Amino acid sequence: MTDEQRAAAPGRGATFVPDASRSIFYRSVRLVVWIFLKVWFRPSVAGPGRIPEQGPALIAPVHRSNLDFAFTILATDRKLFFMAKDTLWESPFVGRLLISLGAFPVHRESADRSALSHAEAVLTAGEVLVLFPEGTRRDGPVVADVLEGAGFLSARSGAPVLPVGIGGTDRAMPKGSWIPRPKKVRLYLGPLLPPPERSDRGRVPRSAIHRQTEAIQSGIQAAYDQVRS
Repeated sequence: MTDEQRAAAPGRGATFVPDASRSIFYRSVRLVVWIFLKVWFRPSVAGPGRIPEQGPALIAPVHRSNLDFAFTILATDRKLFFMAKDTLWESPFVGRLLISLGAFPVHRESADRSALSHAEAVLTAGEVLVLFPEGTRRDGPVVADVLEGAGFLSARSGAPVLPVGIGGTDRAMPKGSWIPRPKKVRLYLGPLLPPPERSDRGRVPRSAIHRQTEAIQSGIQAAYDQVRS
């Protein structure tokens, strides 16, 4: 993709400033989603992991269905911010709604510095970011080819990472499906991974980011193994 095509991608010009306030609209949408999940999927949540009550944090779930975004609200009561594919911003009205709900656009075909900047702004503001380290929906039981974005952001912001396994969404809404089926969904919150330690100069070496990425991949795999069928 050329620089001109990237600049013209949907949502590229969207203004995004992390807003920690929980507006009536945000709370109403979250409540509707929560009720739908509880009634339609009967989800259960287990595991030792917990998001801190304050400060930056990253939620790193396995990604097997478009439903996975919704189920992350069961991991914490705090407001969540998301990367969402930029094609959702093709409608300016929908784009404004998404931003009001804590989403910002990411172009998935190449490295998106704008999205990384937005993500870092969320964590610098002390908020909670949901980021799928696999980058896109995958199939099968193995968590592989995890991107280094989550490890990089954890290192830059000092945010701990919560690996999350989500089992059942691949049957409830597989790829190509538009209507979710009423299948049982289970979540497992793995142990919270601390951010990489900084050097005496306040920097995090590339090797530490790589190790953090490996720890995130292992954490997601272990959490997914607890709930996949």
